[in-house]
Amino acid sequence: MIYFKGCYTALVTPMTRLNEVDYEGLRSLVEFQVKEGVSGILAVGTTGESPTLDWNEHNKVTERIHEYAAGKCLTIAGTGSNSTQEAIEGTAHALHAGIKCVLLVDPYYNGPSSLEIRREYVEPIAKRFPEIQVIPYVIPGRTGTQLLPQDLAVLHRQYSNVSAVKEATGDLENMRLTRKFCGENFQILSGDDDKTYAMMTSLDIAAAGVISVASNVAPRAVQNMTQAILNNKLDEAAKLCAALQPLFAIVTVKTQEQTPYGTVACKARNPLAYKTLMNVLGMPSGPCRQPLGKMTRNGLEVVLTSIRKVYENNPEILQPVEEFFCVDLKERLYNERFWQGLTYA
Repeated sequence: MIYFKGCYTALVTPMTRLNEVDYEGLRSLVEFQVKEGVSGILAVGTTGESPTLDWNEHNKVTERIHEYAAGKCLTIAGTGSNSTQEAIEGTAHALHAGIKCVLLVDPYYNGPSSLEIRREYVEPIAKRFPEIQVIPYVIPGRTGTQLLPQDLAVLHRQYSNVSAVKEATGDLENMRLTRKFCGENFQILSGDDDKTYAMMTSLDIAAAGVISVASNVAPRAVQNMTQAILNNKLDEAAKLCAALQPLFAIVTVKTQEQTPYGTVACKARNPLAYKTLMNVLGMPSGPCRQPLGKMTRNGLEVVLTSIRKVYENNPEILQPVEEFFCVDLKERLYNERFWQGLTYA
């Protein structure tokens, strides 16, 4: 059994200008995460654009991340699908590559019930691969379905390799039920950066850490926040959480945009805002694959306002980016030439 504690980065998959996977950029991102001391890296989750990587790319990115991490932190392979057979094949590949932990997102779009997710999806994989730690990933806002705490508890009781969950329901009561039904030895990982502090400090949830988007650019700070909570240094953790809040707030960016037919809501969903931010900062990132595209100018302004707030108030959070990637953040954050072409005209 793997004991999860701390920060696990849901790594962005960098692309070239031709929208091919940038493997040299990927190596740099992994080495940065390792240097900054994260507990682990999630390969090809939603942040890594799993919906638009084909399975050959998916498997190669997973292999490379595991290779580049070189055993210095845990590799978690995102192998979930809305096809159980695909998830089985992806999990088999991860095992062959030497990876001992997989993340299974709830099957999206086809919308199985919680019972079906348990019996026709997680259970076949947990049973077939007893040496693999299986982490269900519950995110109904993305998938339109949900593995419920009751079925999760049944899985945990039946399979020793189902002993953790990535919880991104945003529903604290759902998390409390998971803790109640699954017991104190079951591990809950936050799937929402902005809820990590509350999840870890609530005794009736007692999350062990986070699978983080914000740690793509602030790995050490997010890791330090989680470790401070685990060490009961809550004042230190609260200060770090407050300092990181502008980064947590831009995982999804919501704006109001004008059209010839009136105002409409626009939601730039993960990983669009973070890939845009990483391009501004000078980190390997590149574009998102279609159908994700670019941010609006309003959305970019939200991102810039947030990152400038961190840079001005807590520059130590971003200093590792500046040092590792050899960039001048003051120039990049205030000179428009560094974000030309990142928004729709």
